[in-house]
Amino acid sequence: MSEQTRVRFEVVDGIGVITVDNPPVNALGPGVPEGIMAALERGEADSGVKAMVLMGAGRSFIAGADIRQFGKPRPAPARRTYDVLDQAGKPIVAAIHGYALGGGLENALACHYRIAVPSAKVGLPEVNIGIIPGGGGTQRLPRLIGPKAAVEMIVSGRHVSAAEAKTLGIIDEIVAGKDLRAEAIAYARRVADRRPLPRVRDMTHKLAAAASDAGLFETVRKSIARKARNQKAPYHCIAAVEAATREPFEQGIQTERRLFSELENSDEARALRYAFFAEREVTRIPGLSKDLVLPEIKSAAVIGAGTMGGGIAMCCADFGIPVKVLEASPEALAKGMQRIRDNYAISVKRGSLEQAEMEQRLPRIQPVDSYQAIAECDVVIEAVFEEMAVKKEVFAKLDAVIKPGAILLTNSSALDIDAIARATRRAPQVAGAHFFSPANVMKLLEVVVGEQSAIETVAAAMKLGRAIGKISVYAGNCDGFVANRSRAPFNTEMNLMVEEGASPEAIDQVMVDFGYPMGPFAVSDLAGLDISYASRKRRAAADPGYRKLPIPDRLVELGRKGQKTGAGWYRYDPSDRTPHPDPEVQRIIRETALAMGIEQRAFAGDEILRRLLFSSVNEACKILEEGKALRASDIDVMWLHGFGFPRYRGGLMFWADRVGSRAVCDQVEAWYQRYGARWQPSSLLRDVARRGGDLREIKSASIQAI
Repeated sequence: MSEQTRVRFEVVDGIGVITVDNPPVNALGPGVPEGIMAALERGEADSGVKAMVLMGAGRSFIAGADIRQFGKPRPAPARRTYDVLDQAGKPIVAAIHGYALGGGLENALACHYRIAVPSAKVGLPEVNIGIIPGGGGTQRLPRLIGPKAAVEMIVSGRHVSAAEAKTLGIIDEIVAGKDLRAEAIAYARRVADRRPLPRVRDMTHKLAAAASDAGLFETVRKSIARKARNQKAPYHCIAAVEAATREPFEQGIQTERRLFSELENSDEARALRYAFFAEREVTRIPGLSKDLVLPEIKSAAVIGAGTMGGGIAMCCADFGIPVKVLEASPEALAKGMQRIRDNYAISVKRGSLEQAEMEQRLPRIQPVDSYQAIAECDVVIEAVFEEMAVKKEVFAKLDAVIKPGAILLTNSSALDIDAIARATRRAPQVAGAHFFSPANVMKLLEVVVGEQSAIETVAAAMKLGRAIGKISVYAGNCDGFVANRSRAPFNTEMNLMVEEGASPEAIDQVMVDFGYPMGPFAVSDLAGLDISYASRKRRAAADPGYRKLPIPDRLVELGRKGQKTGAGWYRYDPSDRTPHPDPEVQRIIRETALAMGIEQRAFAGDEILRRLLFSSVNEACKILEEGKALRASDIDVMWLHGFGFPRYRGGLMFWADRVGSRAVCDQVEAWYQRYGARWQPSSLLRDVARRGGDLREIKSASIQAI
């Protein structure tokens, strides 16, 4: 595609219309900036053109830079679109629909006027990929809306609605007409003769406010300290906006470019770019025909109105899918519906949901009292107690009444999908849909493929997940599937290190310092220790050689189930949820270790970190070797969205590559010699290490069920 086809220029009644047409989102890829500048030159040279409009074709204005170009060697451009727009001698109107993000908004800020449709969104989200705006955004936005509002937008990277953008001053006018092009031409005609041209670079009156708020930037730095630990980009964003308040425009631009350059090839930026692309790759099932006809899902049912079932029902309702909820008793159903109402009310109280929106969503959730009432639903998601006999009973009842062709999904976190499917006569329509708790908050959805699951069922389940705001990831059928199975060795090692002398609070601190929002023991208390206790009992019953974990078992048996009982690994005061180290837990640990004949010792932080994560890297390689996951990058996505792995470290396998596959394998081999079978190295890990390859590049060689 040439510059001319990526960017079109035409004159309509004295208004030059520049249209960026670079599907799917009009990214500023190669040829687009050049095309915009060539069009601007034509408009400037044409005496019949009185003003110009910059807009996008298709579904967006300009959704940002082409992220694939970051981190690659590229010559510095002789000119930039922002400068050419800024220096134009004729008024230029940015007409925004869809998204104007990153470089898209920066181009709009370099125009003289900005109009938008009501549904448009704008933002400078570069911080989310470990960099800062590099096209003047940190210098123009503070001049337009003030440093305080600008630094909040840039540091958060959030998308701003057209209405809020108008209030802030980013947008001059919101146009409600259906034809944005016609509206933009009319607007350009109205401003064609206005002089002087309103250049954002010359607007300095809002910068003066920063002079009277000397602590503004230091306050912002302190406010992000916990969330932004170990990251450079948020602090560079603040520094760049601060430069806008202290330096002339051109000098501020140079500061912005210097700070941008410091970040572009940093480990942080590389990891965040990797995560960005991994999340897009995860949607692709190899060999899936584009012509595959998928079952249509317009209505849903959820079996079970507990915390998980209610959350799943909310997910459907939030995205416009009517959902029926069935429970075992009227009392349980009433309790579940009240919990749903309470969850929505809390969101309204916090300001994250409008009252009007809640009133639209709630009626989409309909309580019903019989299986017959859900017979015509397109998909049924079972979310009952994690016990095989219970799930089989539910699926047998569903099989008897649900219409032919409907999809049946189980929200199991570990149980055999094939055994559940065998309770029906329609195994091809059965798959797993493992939501992570709380389902209405967590974005990860594992779509688990049974031996007989039809590819149409799997693809439809993944599509449904995306339709309700989830990141759907393909997983093979095995104990724990992919996410929980890859995490299980981490959970084992953290408990074994406690037996060996590492305190829960020391392990938690190592992982918080690494970048997790909470340590694993604090998370266990939050989730409830009785949940993992039940899983351990099930595994121990199935495997005589299963390594029991007597310390967490003893805590549960003493009634210490976590935050809900006021005590678990930590002690909790009734007034807050702050974990307090408990001498009673230390006593239990010492007594148990002594009884087991385990000599306790001190642990260095690096050993704690590597024992936890290397154990899971090794298991992830076994999962890939068995064909239970499609790609190593899929596992990284699961860890980012299921377990709170710090995004700026890319994911489990990406992080392991920073250590080096050879170093990981050598350490796993050493611990295999020391600790035995649980550390047996994966053949795949050994092979990648021998080749000096990258773990994150692994793709399964034998994908099952495709």
